[in-house]
Amino acid sequence: MLVVEQLCKSFNTAQGTLPVLQGVDLTLARGSSLALMGESGSGKSTLLHLVAGLDRADSGRILIDDEPLDGRSEAALARWRREGIGLVFQQYNLISSLNVASNLAFQARLAGRHTPRWVDYLAERLGLAALLQRYPEQLSGGQQQRVAIGRALAARPALVLADEPTGSLDEASSDEVLALLLELVGEAGSSVLMVTHSPRLAARLARRCFLHAGRVQTEGV
Repeated sequence: MLVVEQLCKSFNTAQGTLPVLQGVDLTLARGSSLALMGESGSGKSTLLHLVAGLDRADSGRILIDDEPLDGRSEAALARWRREGIGLVFQQYNLISSLNVASNLAFQARLAGRHTPRWVDYLAERLGLAALLQRYPEQLSGGQQQRVAIGRALAARPALVLADEPTGSLDEASSDEVLALLLELVGEAGSSVLMVTHSPRLAARLARRCFLHAGRVQTEGV
């Protein structure tokens, strides 16, 4: 459902133009999972931002179900972010003024696809059913990340983009949270593209892709 072709992106700095992506190609089938690996500065997060429509590429193409993402209006990109994808970040990005129940439902309500039974199921599976009236500041890091995962999946998006989703957690919590994420992504019928530095976590996904100096070097099955 996702095809990236010869994607290039540079940024202007005080020292001049900094090329970050230099002709990236990758594919992700519907319902599959892909770990995006590479050293810091290799362009992993930049690629995620481009696929999310948070920035625009200099050249190349991003296709979603054979339809180009580049060239869409800002309104169309906002609709893609609202309805087509679920975002999970290392820093959780929960809304501090909303309790767990409202944070879980937030993305689905924006997308016009709020299904209370599915959100209740997510809360139960993620171990949040007894915490629905709490606020983010009252939760542990692992609990906050579970809320972020539930929020991302509540609208059953076509694609989940996860940027180091367990980077703030200890090893045991990371394994548990990632296992839940992958199980629930499968139940939601979503695909997942995950940035990670951890070979151990990357091995849990169906395929692995390595970025080096802005290019895809190898891809594992």
